[in-house]
Amino acid sequence: MRPGAYNSRGRRGSTLRNNSGDSVLAGARRHRPDYWLLILMVTMLGIGLIIVYAISPALAKSSGVSNSYFVTKQLIAIALSLVAFAVTSRLPVGVWRQVSRSLLIVAAVATLLAIIMPVNPHYPAHRWVRLGSFSFQSVELLKFALLVWLAGFLTQRAHEGTMADVQRTLKPLLIVLGVVGLFVAGVQSDLGSTGVIVAIMGVMAFVAGLPMKRALMVLGIIAIGVTLAVAAVPYRRERLLAFTEPESHCLDSGYQACQALIAVGSGGMFGLGLGKSVQAYGYLPEAANDSIFAIYAEKFGFIGSVSLLGVLIAFFYRLKLVAERVPDEFSRLLVVGILTWLSVQAFINIGAMLGLLPLKGITLPFISYGGTSVVFASAAVGIVFQISRYTNFTSPLEGRRRRT
Repeated sequence: MRPGAYNSRGRRGSTLRNNSGDSVLAGARRHRPDYWLLILMVTMLGIGLIIVYAISPALAKSSGVSNSYFVTKQLIAIALSLVAFAVTSRLPVGVWRQVSRSLLIVAAVATLLAIIMPVNPHYPAHRWVRLGSFSFQSVELLKFALLVWLAGFLTQRAHEGTMADVQRTLKPLLIVLGVVGLFVAGVQSDLGSTGVIVAIMGVMAFVAGLPMKRALMVLGIIAIGVTLAVAAVPYRRERLLAFTEPESHCLDSGYQACQALIAVGSGGMFGLGLGKSVQAYGYLPEAANDSIFAIYAEKFGFIGSVSLLGVLIAFFYRLKLVAERVPDEFSRLLVVGILTWLSVQAFINIGAMLGLLPLKGITLPFISYGGTSVVFASAAVGIVFQISRYTNFTSPLEGRRRRT
């Protein structure tokens, strides 16, 4: 093993270290991982597949493809996501710190490729990297890479005691925010993903120990940037206006929001049933992607929607438990970043479908149709699954054994 490499094996009660002697998960001992993370993730993947299967005839009719087209693609995406989970759940957590800069460079190159490549006439935004028949959304890789890099960066600054230092900490963070705002919000016109990235960076920095005064200053700068980003682009102003006065814009800029509310309301208490969706037949845009929660609510009603929210909350709670119990700062920040990413994205998606937030084009993690978001989200959960093997966790049964 080369110098600086990480050894993933550790005896019960031992401290895992690299060959340089640096603690990887100080004070941790290996135990069973949190299988609830895997169970809940697979449950959500299954729910998403069921919805895609149910609305495939409607999607196929509007797209001119076979009824099995969308289900087959989603099955492939789920298979790839499980492979990604299996790989990342076996990698030592220290590997991510080693490759964080390289991963961020790859994400930056992918973002630039998406910008310079020809766009799809149906989706004119520069968000996709297309290599023959293979394509992926660059911003999903960017979210993943950025939180991995940020965990290492903030861990180093916390170790140095320079979290309050403007030059060492705040300036690099603001530069990264500026670049993300320029390319993702500006060139790619993806304000929703920019908001998710800002949330990831803000929460991770605060948890790492960024002083409140510095945090408020950054929030002020972000608020100014968001205001300018909305004011500078006509369709964003129209979306904001449609959000504030939806009933006046149901035939133009507020069409998707109004149709989403109709779908949610049509579900009633118990839903119309799995095969009886109306909105999927050309009425609700992005029925399998951004609007999939509205389709789910139409099919399964209030009871089904509350049940799905329960699954999401349980999943985020398990992530929170891992973050609280991991003794290593780098690992803790990784879990916090992943928790922020997935929970904020779910909140924005569901909030928009319920008319509580403006539409942002954000997918619902693990449930929305599409390969890129599912694969990277599953890879992120695989990292948490690996970290959960080394948390300061004692089961009630083990506690009773110790007392006896």
